[in-house]
Amino acid sequence: MSLKNQLLDDIKQAMRAGDKSRLSTLRMASAAVKQREVDERIDADDAVVLAVIEKMIKQRRESAEQYRAGNRPDLAETEEAEIALLAPYLPEPLSPSEIHELIDQAIAATNADGMQAMGQVMGRLKPQLQGRADMREVSGLVRARLAG
Repeated sequence: MSLKNQLLDDIKQAMRAGDKSRLSTLRMASAAVKQREVDERIDADDAVVLAVIEKMIKQRRESAEQYRAGNRPDLAETEEAEIALLAPYLPEPLSPSEIHELIDQAIAATNADGMQAMGQVMGRLKPQLQGRADMREVSGLVRARLAG
């Protein structure tokens, strides 16, 4: 079953169960997917749905950090609850050793020897790591490897 269909089925289940917070979050995700379909005139496949959900989780993490910095733990908890509802749609995260191994492979495949090759290495890693690792952390690891 595609992620899009899974999302729609989960919306129906949340409606039947009367789970308003889950229903609201899933409807928001479905609306974001539909908006992307309309904007780009495409039929969303799993990669598009995954990218939308990953972006939503990233936004909520940033919002939660800002709410905690602004001494608003109640709002931060709401954002974190939405992250918990969206996270099951992402694939299984990679372990740090798997990420390091993929970075090594990408550096070897692109013959990267300096910071000017950062874009090539990240371009090669992004499809492999999409939804399975925090790309900001991966970028920092690649930068450290290329600089050192």
